Amino acid sequence: QVQLVESGGGLVQTGGSLRLSCAASGFIFSISAMGWYRQAPGKQRELVAAITRRGDTNYSDFVKGRFTISRDNAKNAVYLQMNSLKPEDTAVYYCNSDPPRGMGYWGKGTLVTVSS
Repeated sequence: QVQLVESGGGLVQTGGSLRLSCAASGFIFSISAMGWYRQAPGKQRELVAAITRRGDTNYSDFVKGRFTISRDNAKNAVYLQMNSLKPEDTAVYYCNSDPPRGMGYWGKGTLVTVSS
């Protein structure tokens, strides 16, 4: 069974940092590209960062220079280091494979709230 378990979200002030973690199982993680997505209330889910199985990364223009995606294949985990957070980063963050579309299954996500 595919499982995607996100953690690390929370409440942070503008300019602060958070590190999100995603534990994945139920598919061949080591050969799968992974991505972090976010969805704000009333808005569509959007891809913010992606990483290939060999470690190449891509970022949305809105987070480039502030966020860093990484992975640990030994742990079936993908991470998102978020620095210089802004209120507009407030959203539920999800991980998934095969960006930009993602798999059909989505986890519960982890909520990031950035206060002014």
